[in-house]
Amino acid sequence: MFKLHKNKTLLITGGTGTYGKTCIEYLLNNEMFQKIIVFSRDEYKQHWLKKSLNKKYGKSAQRMRFLIGDIRDKQRLLTALKNVNYIIHAAAMKQVPACEINPEECIKTNINGTINVVECAVENNVERVLFLSTDKAVEPINLYGSCKMSAEKFTIFANLYSKKTKLACIRYGNVTGSRGSVIELFLHQKETGKFSITDKRMTRFFLQPENAVELSLFALENMYGGEIFVPNMKSCFITDIVMAVANTGEPAKANVIGIRPGEKLHEILVNQSEQYRLYKVTDKWNAILPESTPWDNFLYKYYDDTHKKYDPIEVKDKFCSLTTDRFDFNELLELVEQERIRINNE
Repeated sequence: MFKLHKNKTLLITGGTGTYGKTCIEYLLNNEMFQKIIVFSRDEYKQHWLKKSLNKKYGKSAQRMRFLIGDIRDKQRLLTALKNVNYIIHAAAMKQVPACEINPEECIKTNINGTINVVECAVENNVERVLFLSTDKAVEPINLYGSCKMSAEKFTIFANLYSKKTKLACIRYGNVTGSRGSVIELFLHQKETGKFSITDKRMTRFFLQPENAVELSLFALENMYGGEIFVPNMKSCFITDIVMAVANTGEPAKANVIGIRPGEKLHEILVNQSEQYRLYKVTDKWNAILPESTPWDNFLYKYYDDTHKKYDPIEVKDKFCSLTTDRFDFNELLELVEQERIRINNE
């Protein structure tokens, strides 16, 4: 169990999304934080989230606060972050195709919005800021990944001037159950009997929302300031997901439509440069340290004294979706069933 202080206030940007809702339920179930603030743009989503939490948690949900705002609006952020202790920055444009055809909007939200969150956090003396990133930020080939990579860089090196504020990132792959996920797509396609994939060779990392929440809370509690936390993740071929959705025990027929703009065959969680700065923190989680730490000369010493450094040879296979450990078929069936339940409950 995490030891985050009950008398602290947490603000989650983009708190009505898949991550935000899962995180809030985890926090309420475990009575963590004195106050939890949802900061997001959509009044309608906030209304229904508030209604569902009140129904499910009753008096415990009284710790919730809901603020309408946009991370692009720096003045609104400055006000919202007053007396906040911790921030989990989850707000983002996340769909790769949408980012490709709306590049200016992607940059405004994913880069400029992150800069606003970080600068307002520092100005308000927020204790800790955690930025949620993605495997697409590693050697990016699309705008979404490039923006996330830039936001990672800014967040990490903001430690240089943050004084009282510690900042770190977490980086992971696809989250099952998130809106627009490939599993959701295939479940809808199953109803028509026609599956479509972009390439039979494609692999992806997958992580359940609960695991993403656990990683973020671990990082929030244990960050020194300057780390990118990375989980050990399993992967699968996209064709295996189709087979699990079809659940016939045989390879499912799928129409190959070709790779979309900005799409990779395989994803990686740690690039070649980062392999030499990767430390094993627990059996589940790892930390990448920055190339330089001008804000604190003791960061590397702390990790050298307390954690084991990876052998770069081991990293190459462990953090690539083509070569890492794979989900077995029963595990994929479970992921599909959880997604089916989520869709039916919405």
